Amino acid sequence: MNNFLFVAAENDAIAKCKAGGMGDVVRDVPRQISERRDSVHTVVPSYSRLHKEGEFVENLYFYLRGVEYTAELYKVAPKKEYDNLSYYVIHHPEIEAGDIAHIYHNDPEEPFYTDAIKYIIFCTAVAQAVKQNAFGTVDIIHLHDWHSSLILFLREYHHEYTILKQSRIVYTIHNLAIQGIRPFGGNYSSMENWFPDIPLDYERLLDYRYRDCINLMAVGVRFADAVHTVSPSYKEDVLKPSNPPVFIGGENVEYDLQVADNEGRLFGILNGSNYKNIRAAKKGRLYRNIVKALFCWLQEESKKYKSDFLAHTGEKIMTYVDQKPGFIVSSVARLTEQKFYFFKHSPDAFVRILEKLKKENGIFMLLGTGAPEYEEMFRKISYEHDNFIFTNGQSEDLIDSIYLESDLYFMPSLFEPCGISQMLAMRNGHPCLVHYTGGLKDTVKHLKTGFVFDGNSTEEKIENMIESFDIVLDIFKNDKIKWSKIKANAKKERFTWEKSVDEYYKLLYAITI
Repeated sequence: MNNFLFVAAENDAIAKCKAGGMGDVVRDVPRQISERRDSVHTVVPSYSRLHKEGEFVENLYFYLRGVEYTAELYKVAPKKEYDNLSYYVIHHPEIEAGDIAHIYHNDPEEPFYTDAIKYIIFCTAVAQAVKQNAFGTVDIIHLHDWHSSLILFLREYHHEYTILKQSRIVYTIHNLAIQGIRPFGGNYSSMENWFPDIPLDYERLLDYRYRDCINLMAVGVRFADAVHTVSPSYKEDVLKPSNPPVFIGGENVEYDLQVADNEGRLFGILNGSNYKNIRAAKKGRLYRNIVKALFCWLQEESKKYKSDFLAHTGEKIMTYVDQKPGFIVSSVARLTEQKFYFFKHSPDAFVRILEKLKKENGIFMLLGTGAPEYEEMFRKISYEHDNFIFTNGQSEDLIDSIYLESDLYFMPSLFEPCGISQMLAMRNGHPCLVHYTGGLKDTVKHLKTGFVFDGNSTEEKIENMIESFDIVLDIFKNDKIKWSKIKANAKKERFTWEKSVDEYYKLLYAITI
């Protein structure tokens, strides 16, 4: 039996511990491993809340800033129990909940300032837990994004944590654009402040652009025994330099990724999706769930500043309770540059799509929260266009209904390491319209399981996006047989975790199945 430890910032196997796709992966892969009768432990920060119903395991004592720290390890209950699978959180008062999904902090004036502090404490506590044998003898440690990469720094340089050298450490990149860059010194949230007794190997730790800073994403790539991108096409993308906004590639880490690839340490393995024991929505609940979500949000203090807009959305949606739209386009995503750059660059292009939909008695449903400038843009367009339903919040019931009852799922991502949304839509038999990038290349086939667009410039991509949308409407209206075939093909696609984890064992974990 192999003993695994998963270390991450989020895990959707635990209630209220998800902000993005990483949470899905850290939920699903350990479950798949446990079904193979290997033992898995997962650990995430408590964010000052997740430990409260947990079972105290032990105190963790370690030194940071020349001061003794005490963190607490708790075992917590998951949403669903599995044999051989245990869930832990680490509590310390400085590991606080952020403003993004009550997990991450948004520090616009000094990026990663607060998050770096809490993940330094978290990672050191995890290393101490391994040293104290809290998880037993660990064979494989699987880290996820920059939030956990400090484990590799500790293995390489910290004399207290040489035990980490006994484990194979795998590093998964979920989003290369978010890198956890912090100064080496001269700042409370800096390496020299937190590790004053460790001589820093500046040349091996630095960011190539900001040579007075550490790049924690790059640390993961440089020091891991295996590095993993969450789709094969994203692996090919990140080996090339970025040319934004036309192409998003290695984001200044491409050299390190090329080295890892040449050393046989870099692997692109597509994420999977669940096809059994899924949380299924009931048909016909879409508009009811929108109204329910709106009333819940109106009672939240944090939503008071946009209560007028939520009321406006509620009034608008009542039109469609009795008069069902002829075609529903949907999108569920964080409102960020990655997901909606093309709409922000050209709001007129989005308006053109809405106008084309209106002629077909169609609506566009967008659910999400995120960057203020994106929220503001979509609220403005919603006031101006009655067939744009912008639900500016988060609701699991509503998300499930949107995936179930849409006709087309729209995913115009500027880049996409893998993407889970297209898989969820296809699982329900709904074609997707996607930008031909990253994991979307590996999952959506043009005119077979969905629709794609691309181009050699931003303007060309946007025009091709609109042309592809015209193709969608034309097939839906005029070729029902072809539309039904595309829907059926989409529903038949299977991106299983069984297949993906087979590759994990062989390539990432170096375990013979």
